[in-house]
Amino acid sequence: MKGYVGITDDDWYRYLAEHPEITEINFWKPSDLREFKRIDVGEPFLFKTHAPHNSVVGGAFFSGYAHLRVSEAWELLDEGNGAATLGQMRERISRYRKEAMADDDDPIIACIFLHDPFFLPADAPADPPPDFDIRYIVQGKTYDLAKDARYADYFHRVGAGGGRVLFDIDESKPWHRSGPVYGEPKPRPVRRGQDSFKAVVLHAYGARCAVTGSAIRPALQAAHIRPLPAGGEHRTDNGILLRSDIHTMFDRGYLGLDTEHRLLVSPRLRRDFDDTDWFYDRDGCRLSVPERRPDRPHREFVEWHRDNVFRS
Repeated sequence: MKGYVGITDDDWYRYLAEHPEITEINFWKPSDLREFKRIDVGEPFLFKTHAPHNSVVGGAFFSGYAHLRVSEAWELLDEGNGAATLGQMRERISRYRKEAMADDDDPIIACIFLHDPFFLPADAPADPPPDFDIRYIVQGKTYDLAKDARYADYFHRVGAGGGRVLFDIDESKPWHRSGPVYGEPKPRPVRRGQDSFKAVVLHAYGARCAVTGSAIRPALQAAHIRPLPAGGEHRTDNGILLRSDIHTMFDRGYLGLDTEHRLLVSPRLRRDFDDTDWFYDRDGCRLSVPERRPDRPHREFVEWHRDNVFRS
């Protein structure tokens, strides 16, 4: 079990601390696009301010990682990016770039998705954790909580100060947005975790439709293989990136996949519609799936879709 302490933008954390209703957030990095592999899904991520304040002010839980354009990150999480407007977010990102962004620039940034943030009282922040040397650490540090009791105790104390238990984590291998998938009962329930689900699936599939190879991002959607109302979950192995029209056909059972990740085309498609040759020419072709095996469509969800949705 690990924990991470990341150095935060002061305006970013203050804005989120003032908006406790925001439950999904983006700890963005403006230029470092290396894959974030410092902790696993569900493990704690603490926020430490810059010197001279140099204190831990809160934390959250790691959901996933993706590369997105600034506009895409805003479209997904809006104020969860720690700003009131897209313009304010762009201004803050621009501070950390070697060259300021022009008005028409839309650069790709690193997005570290976190859920259920908490913040310590403004007058009672925590000192930095053991061995956090501010002279050499410019982004953050990982702590192995299983190997050193000092680190585990520190993370527990910070969590207690924020009113959270930090180690009730999800041990599943694929990305999995833990917690309820709907908010409190309302006339129209609000999904929780949908935004980070889309971002992580987009990243896992290299921002290309698994069927067509299309890379036009506005048309790409993260489809659930087993839908949430039918007992599905927000996890990469229950997701597949599809162009919007392909997504609709998949949800309506005209398209499916088998356990070898090959495309299935329903015989009903030709019966119900004209101009379907493109799909039948690709029947049985292998889909483009993520490089990481745990992120590929899971047999359980694939079989559920074939048995309950696909028009065989």
